[in-house]
Amino acid sequence: MDQKGYRRGSFQSATSDEDMLEIAGASLDFSVADDDPPLDREMGGFSSYNGGGMNGTSTMMDFLEEPLPGVGTYEDFNTIDWVREKSRDRDRHREITNRSKESTWALLHSISDAFSGWLLMLLIGLLAGSLAGLIDISAHWMTDLKEGVCLAGFWFNHEHCCWKSNTTFTDRDKCPEWKSWSQLILGHGEGAFAYILNYFMYVIWALMFSLLAVLLVKGFAPYACGSGIPEIKTILSGFIIRGYLGKWTLVIKTITLVLAVSSGLSLGKEGPLVHVACCCGNILCHLFTKYRKNEAKRREVLSAAAAAGVSVAFGAPIGGVLFSLEEVSYYFPLKTLWRSFFAALVAAFTLRSINPFGNSRLVLFYVEFHMPWHLLELVPFILLGIFGGLWGAFFIRSNIAWCRRRKTTRLGKYPVLEVLVVTAITGLLAFPNEYTRMSTSELISELFNDCGVLDSSKLCEYLDDFNSTKGDDLPDRAAGPGVYTAMWQLALALIMKVFITIFTFGMKVPSGLFIPSMAVGAIAGRLLGVAVEQLAFYHHEWPIFSGWCSQGADCITPGLYAMVGAAACLGGVTRMTVSLVVIMFELTGGLEYIVPLMAAAMTSKWVADAVGREGIYDAHIRLNGYPFLEAKEEFSHKTRAMDVMRPRKSGTPLTVLTQDSMSVQDVEHIVSSTTYSGYPVVVSQSSQRLVGFVLRRDLIISIENARKKQDGIVSTSIICFTDYCPPLPPSSPSVLKLRSILDLSPFTVTDETPMEIVVDIFRKLGLRQCLVTHNGKLLGIITKKDVLKHIAQMANQDPESILFN
Repeated sequence: MDQKGYRRGSFQSATSDEDMLEIAGASLDFSVADDDPPLDREMGGFSSYNGGGMNGTSTMMDFLEEPLPGVGTYEDFNTIDWVREKSRDRDRHREITNRSKESTWALLHSISDAFSGWLLMLLIGLLAGSLAGLIDISAHWMTDLKEGVCLAGFWFNHEHCCWKSNTTFTDRDKCPEWKSWSQLILGHGEGAFAYILNYFMYVIWALMFSLLAVLLVKGFAPYACGSGIPEIKTILSGFIIRGYLGKWTLVIKTITLVLAVSSGLSLGKEGPLVHVACCCGNILCHLFTKYRKNEAKRREVLSAAAAAGVSVAFGAPIGGVLFSLEEVSYYFPLKTLWRSFFAALVAAFTLRSINPFGNSRLVLFYVEFHMPWHLLELVPFILLGIFGGLWGAFFIRSNIAWCRRRKTTRLGKYPVLEVLVVTAITGLLAFPNEYTRMSTSELISELFNDCGVLDSSKLCEYLDDFNSTKGDDLPDRAAGPGVYTAMWQLALALIMKVFITIFTFGMKVPSGLFIPSMAVGAIAGRLLGVAVEQLAFYHHEWPIFSGWCSQGADCITPGLYAMVGAAACLGGVTRMTVSLVVIMFELTGGLEYIVPLMAAAMTSKWVADAVGREGIYDAHIRLNGYPFLEAKEEFSHKTRAMDVMRPRKSGTPLTVLTQDSMSVQDVEHIVSSTTYSGYPVVVSQSSQRLVGFVLRRDLIISIENARKKQDGIVSTSIICFTDYCPPLPPSSPSVLKLRSILDLSPFTVTDETPMEIVVDIFRKLGLRQCLVTHNGKLLGIITKKDVLKHIAQMANQDPESILFN
C-alpha cells in the first residue's frame, strides 16, 4: 500500500503513517482524493494544479512506448481497477513467457517469477509465526507481572518460574521462586494489607500497560488501534488506505498488542494477529516486482497472509484458510487457496517450533475430550446456539451505538482518558474474582478442561465418593462446595464480560473480539454443562437420562458445553460458520464433536440474523463509511441504470474530453476546475460517441512529463488520444499523443439495464466506474459510491450519512 502518490502537482508520497487519522471509532477525511467524479464537490487534492508545467529541452519521448513513473497507480482512499490490474498482470506474464524462449537467462527469469509467489508465502509464514510466538511469550510474562515476579529470573512467567521447583503437583503454583508483590514488599502474603497491596499493584500495572499502549498508538501509528479486520476486508475489496499495512503500523501494533492484552482489558490478540500478518505480507511484497507494482496481485498475497494470521492465532491452519475465504477475502482464486494453505502451514510450523506455551501446542486452551456425546444433548447445544445468537446481536447493536457516540461526541477527543477509565474499571472489578483476574485465554483453558484425578481447580471439587480405578474417566459426581463457589464467580464473571467488552472493543488500542466472545460463551456453556451434569446425577432415573446415563457413568462433559458455547457466541458476533467449526475442531482435535459445533454455529447465525443481518465487522465497515460492496446481500429493487447514473437526463451534461480536438490548455482547464477522478473520451462534442476512459491522475502526470521532457509541447498543442491524429498546419505546435493512457474498453451498460445486473457487475468484477450509453452515445456514469448510495437509499437510509463519516 506504500506506493507513491501525486498531490498538488508534486510527485511525492501521498501520506505516511504519521499523517494518518484514526480509523476505528474516529473520522477519516476522504475528501482529499475522490474515487468517483462527484458533481458538486470542492476541489480536493489537486486544487492547486494550474497546468503550468515547464517546457523542457530534452529529446522527444514516445508516450506510446515508454510508460511514465506513476501512471497506472492510485491515490490514497481510492478504489483500484481490478479489471485493469488483472489485464496488466496477464500482459506481463505473456511477455515473460514469450521471452523465456529466446535465451537461458530469460528462461531462468521466467522460472524465478513463477517461484516468487511460493517464496513470498514462505517468508510471510516465517515472519508471522515468529511475531506470533514473540507476542504470546511477552503477553504471558507481562500478564503474570501484574501479580508478582520470579526471583530466579524476572523474565520468567509464573508457570516457567515454577518448572524447576521441588514443590508437589498440587502446590505447583506456589513455588518459593515466585513471589507476589506483597511477599516481595512486606515479606508475607497473608492478611488484609497484603491483599490490598496486591490489588493496588494489579491495577497500577494494568494502567501502566494500557497508558503506554494508547500513547504509542496515538503518537506513532494511529492505524494500529482496533482489530483491523474491517479495514482489511475493505482493503481486500480494492480500497487503498496507505500506511494501514506499513512498517510503523506493524511495529507499533506488535508492541501495543502485548501491552493491551497484558493490561487485563476484555480483548484478545487473535483479530489483531490477522492485521499483523497482513502487514508482514504487504511489506514483503516490496521485495518482488510483480507484487509491488500490481495492486490486485498484492491483494492475493494479503488474503494468504490473513490465513496465516488466523493459523497462528488459533493453531488452526485449515481454519485460517477457510476464514480468509469465508470472512475477509473479496477475490480468492484457486491459486490463492493453495498459497494460503502453504503460508498457514509454514506459520503454524514456525509457531510450533518456538513453542511459546511450553506444552507443544499452538494455543493455550488446547483440549482433548474422550467421552462421546449423546443425541439428547443436542437440545442444550441448540440452547447455547440461541444464547450465542442473542448475545451476538445484542453486542453488535450496543457496541455500534457506543462507537457512534464516540465518533459524534466529545468522547472521541479523549482517547487516552477513555482507555485509562475502562482499564481502571476493568482492573477494579476483575481482581476480586479469580476467573476475571486470570488472562482470558487461561480462563477459556480452565473452562474447556475436562476434570481429571489430578485437577485441583475449584471447578473440579466434586464429592469423591467413588473408587478411582479408571484413570481420568471419572463418573458424574455430586458437586462440592468448590464447584458451587466457582459457579457464582463464573456467573459474576459472565455479567462483567458481557458489558465491559461493549465499551472495550473500538478503543484506541489493539483489540480483538475472538477471545472475549469465546469467553462469554465458554462461561455460559460451563454453567449449563454443570447444571445438566448435576441434573443427570440426581435424577438419573428420569426418562431423558435413564437410557444412556446410569448412576456411576461418565455421561456429561461440562468442558464440551463450554467449547460449544464459545463457538456459538463467536459465531453470533462474527456470523462465521464453516471456518468457525473447523477452527474449533482443530482446537480440540476431536472429529466426533463437529456435529454439536455445527448445530450451535448454525443456530447462532440464524438467531443473530433474525435480529440483525450484519456481523460485527460489516457493522464497523458501515459505521466508518468504507466503500465496501457486500457480496452476500441481494439487490431486489426494480430500478434502472438511468435512475442512478450521474448526471440525470435533465441535469448538467457530463464533462468529457474529445479524442483529437482539445488543446493542452483546454484539458488543463477541465482538470483544474473539476474534481473528477476520470473523464470519458468521445469522438466530438456533437456526436458523443464513446471512445474510452482516461484517469485524472494519469492525465496530469503525462501532461507534466510531456511539458518537461518533450520538445514543442505548449498550451496550444493538440492532445490526441488515438493512434492517428488529424493533419495540422505546418506552423502548428507538436501534438501530444496520449493513446497509451486511454482505456479503450471501459465497461458500459445501456440506460435501461436493471440495477440488480449493474450491482452484480460491480461486485463480481470489482469495477470503479461504469459508463452508461444509449444507442452508442454517452449519457452518464455510475461509480461504486453511486451504487452504495443507491443501495442505502433503497434501504430507507440517508445515502450521504453512510459514506466516509
